[in-house]
Amino acid sequence: MELDLKLASKEINQLLYSSGRTLSTAESCTAGRIATIITAAPGSSNYYRGGLCCYAEDVKTQLLGVDADVMAEQTPVCEEVAKQMVTGANKLFKTDYAVAITGYAGPGGSPNGNVLVGTIWIAVGSKERLVTQVLSEDNGRDQNLASATVCAVRMLRDFLREDLANDSSEEA
Repeated sequence: MELDLKLASKEINQLLYSSGRTLSTAESCTAGRIATIITAAPGSSNYYRGGLCCYAEDVKTQLLGVDADVMAEQTPVCEEVAKQMVTGANKLFKTDYAVAITGYAGPGGSPNGNVLVGTIWIAVGSKERLVTQVLSEDNGRDQNLASATVCAVRMLRDFLREDLANDSSEEA
């Protein structure tokens, strides 16, 4: 694991451990890579409740509550699906925070060609707030997945920094 990811994982660990908050993941294209980074830090069992690898659309709808109509209209790789995956993961695992990812890492994009290879949506959020980011560059499957994983972990770290800093300032 890259040093940058180890440091981000350690900071996520410290933020969640000290706050007593919990985390879950919902991963489609990355198939557990984000969960692997998060659980690399000792003590992650204190805050990481679980993750779901959800490649299939019916898994997204049945377990995470993603709206099938949204997937039919916008494809499974869109901002709204990523947002709904975060909401669903927080409900499913009863967590304070979740990170979700859905994308076409390669070799193919959407069946109708309207979403290109390399398009990956990432969402991080809580019940109160949610942020998203899209990656849209195709550098080959392996690099697409590596870039998406790094981006998701950094987004989570930054989200927690901001969210938990706001919590601290409200308590003071």
